[in-house]
Amino acid sequence: MARDVRLIRSPISVTGMVLTTISAVLFVVVFLADLLGVHTNPYIGILFFLVLPAVFIVGLILIPLGAWIERRRRAAGKAPTTVQWPRIDLNDPTQRRTAVIVFALTMANIVIVSLAAYRGVEYMDSVGFCGQVCHTAMGPEFVAHQAGSHAGVRCVNCHVGSGATSFIKSKLSGSRRAVAVAFGNYSRPTTAEPDELIGAAETCEQCHSAGRFHGDKVRKISEYADDEKNSESVTTLTLHLGGGGPRAGSAAGIHWHANPANAIEYVATDSARQEIPYVRVSDGRGGVREYAIEGANLQDLAQRPRRRMDCTDCHNRPSHTIATTPERAVNAVMANGVIDKTLPFVRREAVKALKASHPTQESGIQEVGRALRDFYGTLPAGGADRGPRVDRAVAVVEEIYRRNVFPEMKVSFGTYPSNIGHFDSPGCFRCHDDNHKSKDGPTIGQDCETCHSIQ
Repeated sequence: MARDVRLIRSPISVTGMVLTTISAVLFVVVFLADLLGVHTNPYIGILFFLVLPAVFIVGLILIPLGAWIERRRRAAGKAPTTVQWPRIDLNDPTQRRTAVIVFALTMANIVIVSLAAYRGVEYMDSVGFCGQVCHTAMGPEFVAHQAGSHAGVRCVNCHVGSGATSFIKSKLSGSRRAVAVAFGNYSRPTTAEPDELIGAAETCEQCHSAGRFHGDKVRKISEYADDEKNSESVTTLTLHLGGGGPRAGSAAGIHWHANPANAIEYVATDSARQEIPYVRVSDGRGGVREYAIEGANLQDLAQRPRRRMDCTDCHNRPSHTIATTPERAVNAVMANGVIDKTLPFVRREAVKALKASHPTQESGIQEVGRALRDFYGTLPAGGADRGPRVDRAVAVVEEIYRRNVFPEMKVSFGTYPSNIGHFDSPGCFRCHDDNHKSKDGPTIGQDCETCHSIQ
């Protein structure tokens, strides 16, 4: 036994004992802090509960490994490689002062490093880190997020799932993108593979209830003509949102797709999930029906991954919305009264300015403003108040350009298709096209009244 004890005095075994002891102490401290709720950042717990156990295990492995290597050395007739510990005599005033200073500095370093690590993780958890460190690459997403309804939601709440596995996967993915940014070989525009995104159950449904009944929602859509008076036409759209589930009653309307009792599965043949040749619907009561487009190879489709539909299949740009067309962007601000509708031809000229191509966003913003000012400079005087109204219109149109057009990233109106609706991209019609037929005859219908009524 004494011989075995001496074997673990080798440098490798001692290193293992040091790692095991430090990681064990830190683990206990962090575990107690977690129980007491001292820290609120989940990444701190993930890091410590993932990294420290790994260090602890490595230390445990090094202890017998060092002993085994030492035994082989001695069997070969080599001299023992024991650790030569320094002789410390705390009765010596010089050594005592040195020990106190070293201990104090060590404690100070531990505090400094711990705070730095904590703040570092906090910063990596922030929206500013995600959107501004990789400024050009993530510029469109950052600007759209700041201007959207989810501006108060941090990136990690939607892009990092729960558990250590998701954390590691997201950080490895982020590291690859950071390297790509450093070397300038990232994709333009930036596109996220849908399969890499976190499911709605871990993101959307943390705040939104899939089984809630919403009923109908009336929406007035204002559109403006390109004439001098910017003639307005209003469409009243009653959206049958419906929804519901086992507790709220039978589901209906658009949110029937989100009813937890229904299982809608589909196969997409492209990475953006715009081409959907096969759909399978289970109604929760044992009824199952399969739909496929004419000519679809069902054997081939059976080999492809099948996805269950969730919120993001329609709401595919919930936090990074970029206007689908300049016309829609201008109509929206005019309907809200942000641009004065009495300015002659303002809708036509604003859209024209936004459609022009420019090499950079900065030059584009300048040219948009210059184009509008030049146009109104050619018109007869329109009253003393026209100048301020033009200035306001210029500022608003420049802001539309800043939020939606990023020439350096090849992002502009319509770059990212929206699956809500069916005017600017297939959206609903990916399935509701009357071409997806079941074996017994019914199709996935295209009846407008199913989702909305128009007045």
